Amino acid sequence: MAAIDQFNGLTHIHRPIVTGAVIGIILGQPTTGIITGGTLELVWAGMVPLAGAQPPNVVIGGVIGTLFAILSGLSPTTAIGVAVPFSVAVQALITLLFTGMAPVAHAMDVAGLNGDTKRLDWMAWIEPAILFVGFFIMGFLPALFGQNVITPVVKSIPRWILGGFQAAGGIMPAVGFGMLLKIMWKIEYAPFFVAGFIAAAYLHMEILPIALLAAAFAAHDYFANQNRKSSGGGGGQTVPAGPTTDDDEEDYSNGI
Repeated sequence: MAAIDQFNGLTHIHRPIVTGAVIGIILGQPTTGIITGGTLELVWAGMVPLAGAQPPNVVIGGVIGTLFAILSGLSPTTAIGVAVPFSVAVQALITLLFTGMAPVAHAMDVAGLNGDTKRLDWMAWIEPAILFVGFFIMGFLPALFGQNVITPVVKSIPRWILGGFQAAGGIMPAVGFGMLLKIMWKIEYAPFFVAGFIAAAYLHMEILPIALLAAAFAAHDYFANQNRKSSGGGGGQTVPAGPTTDDDEEDYSNGI
């Protein structure tokens, strides 16, 4: 369902912060699921598809990362390092699927020109059906085999490789946030960025109060803009246009 939502629904239930929480609840470890999903969400926060460039698949990243963290006891950062290679491989398969769907799209064009709505309707379900079955298999197999398979596999991985996964997983949330900041950055946001940095680095505030303060600033800015729009943009005050004649110049100067 998350795979379909990513391309056809866009309700954002496919995001790791949602899938991680749901998997955690199903497997009886909601706290681990939420923490892992939130960590993975930071990785994909700035990874957006631009033209032909597609980021690693966010659905498999969230599902596989959370499953590995819960079933094998990996830390969230290490789980990220394990999940990203799966995400890259699945995204390659999705690109192949969409390439194969090109003839179907042309057939749908013909059906639309001929007014064949029934054919158009059932052909529109081909891609969601393939996504549903494919992602169900890829997401269900790790859960089916569970700890009996995943745990021994993880234990057989050399510690230096797991250390590399953990280091990469620790870096990737910062990279994802940096990509997001690059996309949305405007110079007028700089004061808020500096204020947030000071609150986190020097005042040692937790993320939640910083987020609440940011929400408060955003709400204040929003309502202030709404008030300016409702009052005509000038707060009801009229700025003198200046003297129109030489006789008015002295009175105007005194008024200023």
